Amino acid sequence: MTGRIPLHIESDLPVRRLDVVETTGSTNADLLARHAAGDDIRGVALVAEHQTAGRGRNGRVWSAPPRSQIAMSLGVDAAGVPPATWGWLPLLAGVALVDAVREVTGVEALLKWPNDVLVGTGKLAGILAEVAAPTEVIVVGLGLNVTLTAQEAPDPRATSLLMLGSPNTDRAVILKCILGELMSRIGQWRSAGGRAGQLMDDYRQRSATLGAQVRAILPGDREIVGTACAIDDLGRLSIDAGAETVQVSAGDIVHLRPV
Repeated sequence: MTGRIPLHIESDLPVRRLDVVETTGSTNADLLARHAAGDDIRGVALVAEHQTAGRGRNGRVWSAPPRSQIAMSLGVDAAGVPPATWGWLPLLAGVALVDAVREVTGVEALLKWPNDVLVGTGKLAGILAEVAAPTEVIVVGLGLNVTLTAQEAPDPRATSLLMLGSPNTDRAVILKCILGELMSRIGQWRSAGGRAGQLMDDYRQRSATLGAQVRAILPGDREIVGTACAIDDLGRLSIDAGAETVQVSAGDIVHLRPV
């Protein structure tokens, strides 16, 4: 698709620094590498016009044409926040992303636990959080499909703002709103010492998973089938499997039947 223009970033952004690169493999990997080299990445956002090896859960690779996405990673200072609550970071990033998309484009998206943004059954965005061990810094990455077309999509389940008929596909405007929502949510999370509080209620309201029949594919190829019934204080998904209720902290979730 032609007509995709470079990002023009304004200076009044809520992050300490924003860097834009023309192309890279993975913005998450780049920020982690900067951190390992001794750079202070807290409050630093890295955006790639073209990400050739974006990473999802379980090492899945995602690539899209140049300037068809917002591919961004942010270094988050988690000092003073209990590590047990760090699992909320990708969830709050999802809430921020859904709210920003709705505000700028009017598109009503929902969250599939733990890291996908959906419109109907189409995947609009994905989120991946990685700890920059052994320090208390977490890199939160997201990829939002903006002007991706059905012919360009590497997965038939993918959708984009363009494909959904959004009247606004200005990546700079969308990015600025995402950063504002994300930094606000992170600030609330840090101020609350990692406690979910209002964030938990906000997440529930935006969840496509809660109340749905799901299959959880867990590490070791273990499967659980049941009803997704709650998100606990640590951001884990509770699944009512009939004989027991299981808390899932990591795994792939398949929606078997919509709410």
